[in-house]
Amino acid sequence: MSGFTPDDVFVSYDTSFGQLSLPLSTYRTLHHTVPQHHVDILGSLDTMEEERKSRRFWFMALIMFFSVSCVDAVWPMPQMISTSMDRYTLNPREFIFQYSSGSSAQSGCSLLDSAFKRYFPLIFPDYRAAGPRQPDEWFRFPFTVVVHVEKAECEGYPDADSSESYKLSVCSGQAALRAETVWGALRGLESFSQLVYQDASGEYFVNKTEIEDFPRFQFRGILLDTSRHYLPLPAILKTLDAMSYNKFNVFHWHIVDDPSFPYQSSTFPGLSSKGAFHPSTHVYTQIDVKRVIAHARLRGIRVLAEFDSPGHTQSWGKGQPGLLTPCYKGTVPTGTFGPVNPANPSSYQFMTRLFKEVTSVFPDSYIHLGGDEVDFTCWKSNPDVRGFMLKMGFGTDYTKLESYYMENMVNITKGLKKTAIVWQDVFDYHEKIPVDTVLHIWKGSPSQIQQELSSITLAGYRVILAAPWYINHIAYGQDWTRYYTILPLNFTGTEQQKKLVIGGEVCMWGEYVDATNLSPRLWPRASAAAERLWSDEKMTSSVTDAFPRLVDFRCRLLRRGIQAEPLFVGHCRHEYQGI
Repeated sequence: MSGFTPDDVFVSYDTSFGQLSLPLSTYRTLHHTVPQHHVDILGSLDTMEEERKSRRFWFMALIMFFSVSCVDAVWPMPQMISTSMDRYTLNPREFIFQYSSGSSAQSGCSLLDSAFKRYFPLIFPDYRAAGPRQPDEWFRFPFTVVVHVEKAECEGYPDADSSESYKLSVCSGQAALRAETVWGALRGLESFSQLVYQDASGEYFVNKTEIEDFPRFQFRGILLDTSRHYLPLPAILKTLDAMSYNKFNVFHWHIVDDPSFPYQSSTFPGLSSKGAFHPSTHVYTQIDVKRVIAHARLRGIRVLAEFDSPGHTQSWGKGQPGLLTPCYKGTVPTGTFGPVNPANPSSYQFMTRLFKEVTSVFPDSYIHLGGDEVDFTCWKSNPDVRGFMLKMGFGTDYTKLESYYMENMVNITKGLKKTAIVWQDVFDYHEKIPVDTVLHIWKGSPSQIQQELSSITLAGYRVILAAPWYINHIAYGQDWTRYYTILPLNFTGTEQQKKLVIGGEVCMWGEYVDATNLSPRLWPRASAAAERLWSDEKMTSSVTDAFPRLVDFRCRLLRRGIQAEPLFVGHCRHEYQGI
């Protein structure tokens, strides 16, 4: 037996989606639900009849506790949810979506019309239309999901200020969904889809439910790195689907980096023809990019493009001679290159033209400029750069040179009416950037992260927290609990400072990730962060309470075609069928 410990003992019971197995270590944390002398039912060999009956009673009580809770197992947990045991049968042949008479959005709203078509098979995964209605079915009233939207925005894009709040009321014969915007309506449709469940015979049910919901944080992102490994378009689109099931709303596309430049620029086609892994098979054409943006929009997801510089640009230099800094050994060029050359005016001319294109292709009002991990070694070796340093009065402080470069980049994007997001290095080097710039925390120990949050918000900048959610790092066991228990606002600061934390992001860097392992490495571990960023912190503070809900949700993801890895021993009623 490999690596067996006492905590590998587990107890199992069935949920609406499959069998749940609780590790003994997790089971023992339920002391607040089950009296202590009954919890140790696997740790004692007492055979007294009275004790066996007592244990059986508390074990059945535990099963009932989780069986009831799975009825309202919406993930992430709504801000307020009230569910009754009254349940209503749903028949897919007698089920419709419709707009309320007073809704700003009506039939012809492309975003919601497509959502209705998309959610029907998600709600009724087993249903296959089979022939006309039977005579007795014509006299039945269908179950109707009535959608009311205050602001249509049917052809628009979600942005940083879009409201995602909604109210959902489910009763006999009807579900009423009210939202300020179409984006909130999408979140409400997702919640309704998760309320529907099947019994053992396959019949569909939904319970009487009231939900009032809104996200805790406005920015809830997933980063995919498509430079270190090229991710085919279907892998990206499937990730966007899974993001919508988890109510993530920002796809941070780290599209280029040192290893490859797969973005096919219309202004500078040589960047991808010479910088991609392959000029035709491993590129994202303008049509591909538009397809990603359109797919994301229909799911209420923003697409945040990142073109990181001045570092992480080795692939850029292959298709743009003169952009990178030539490295020297003494007075002789080595033939290698470092970061973008900040002393060359042509660098900024190139960047202005490139970002003019990028900002026209990506509609979001934000653009990510990177600015992290700049190695100064090559700059220090280059005589032209050293001369520029003297001319500018920077001395030998190369952080001032990086500051000069990043300040120019922020000004370029500001001139294009875009707001810049940059990695925390830009702030750490005391660079002069506009106060509306967003800082992105990606590194540090827990105490260093807390200090960084305090410092950045004290300076008046908004911040996105990513450092605790680098889930490309893997560990044996249930490491999702680590991501679930992050407290984004646990730092010293005023209430006003804490309002400047606009959200967080799960990062999936690509050194060891491609389309073969992207989904199972991402889900359901990213789901833990999804609940932390959407839900009320006090309502979702217990890993023990979250575990059976996440098990059910992971099974739901499998049934929707997402290869989500298991949380522990057990099974889903409907296993993944895509292999």
